[in-house]
Amino acid sequence: MENKKTPLPELEKRWKKLQEQMQEQGIGGALIVQRVDLFYFSGTAQDAHLFIPAQGRPQLLVRRNLQRARSESNLPQIAPFTGWKDLAGIIKAGTVPTAPLGLELDVLPVNLFRRYTKLLSPLKITDISPLVRNLRAVKSPYELEQLQKAAALSEAIFTHARDSCRAGMTEIELAAELEAFARARGHQGAIRMRGFNQELFFSHTMAGESAAAPSFFNGPTGGYGLNPSYPQGAGTCKIKPEQPLLIDFVTVLNGYMVDQTRIFCLGKPSAKLLQAHETALRIKETLTGLGRAGANGAELYQEAFEIAGASGLGDHFMGAEEKVAFIGHGVGLELDELPVIARNYDFTLTEGMVFALEPKFVFPGQGTVGIEDTFVVRPHGLEQITRFEDALQIL
Repeated sequence: MENKKTPLPELEKRWKKLQEQMQEQGIGGALIVQRVDLFYFSGTAQDAHLFIPAQGRPQLLVRRNLQRARSESNLPQIAPFTGWKDLAGIIKAGTVPTAPLGLELDVLPVNLFRRYTKLLSPLKITDISPLVRNLRAVKSPYELEQLQKAAALSEAIFTHARDSCRAGMTEIELAAELEAFARARGHQGAIRMRGFNQELFFSHTMAGESAAAPSFFNGPTGGYGLNPSYPQGAGTCKIKPEQPLLIDFVTVLNGYMVDQTRIFCLGKPSAKLLQAHETALRIKETLTGLGRAGANGAELYQEAFEIAGASGLGDHFMGAEEKVAFIGHGVGLELDELPVIARNYDFTLTEGMVFALEPKFVFPGQGTVGIEDTFVVRPHGLEQITRFEDALQIL
């Protein structure tokens, strides 16, 4: 069985980078409790508290399961959680009394925040999440290796989709077939998102008008879903000839995910939809060249917006009645990481950042066309990780 433990040198680089930034900002330490951040810094996602002092080695205090945490994590200091007072004592002993303690305030529930505030008094609390998210945005060679493995599986999934799609089958039937194919090859199933009340199950596999149906999901496509309790994604609509079939699939291996979209069609779609798809490909090609290290995300979005407008299809770009104001989002351990390539969002790209670029056009009553691939930021442009033929797949 493949050793999937995060190597200790990798973990050490991560916590030392965070420590450097904490020292620069006068933060005395960080208490990490969110599951994805825990995994990033410790290599385990068991129920635990991870205390990272501004100097010295981190301590992982595990509530459950201690045995699993020790078998999964390469951290040198792993101990049982023995109570809230003991936790407070460890933190206070490892933090300069006049320096604030960092917590993940972008995701920490208010009641838990209040408990920590009372428990750790008189230590002041500050938000460590901007440091953590910016640190996680730049991927190491180890992380890029994991993403490449996910990309290889993603390509296999889309090849299987091309062979599996047939007229008359429902969205959910095709989605289930693709999900089973992915799971049998190591897809972990869970697709984690940081945003409050945002969630996704494997993919948006949607045909025709269903792919243009808006929903709560913060993306250009929504879908009807199967019922009002989960109103997005694949439903019972049937795949019909000459209607675009959108497959937006998130592939996750060893915790790391890539995001990829391709359009399939049983027969040739309308000329307008073909034009829109070609425009999406032109946007992808342009931004692949412009998205080098040092580029500004807002300027990249504006370039895409202008290309869409010049094609005469601006009203359908990234949504119809309800548009989203971004064209790219970071991916890694979560689907909504940094960077975000968005309107009026000044963000400078750094080499090693990874994001999904997804220029799409939405036509109510007809469907959605476009493309999505996952890229790494390099000095001279974007390096594509995901692979599959760009062209609209006419079956």
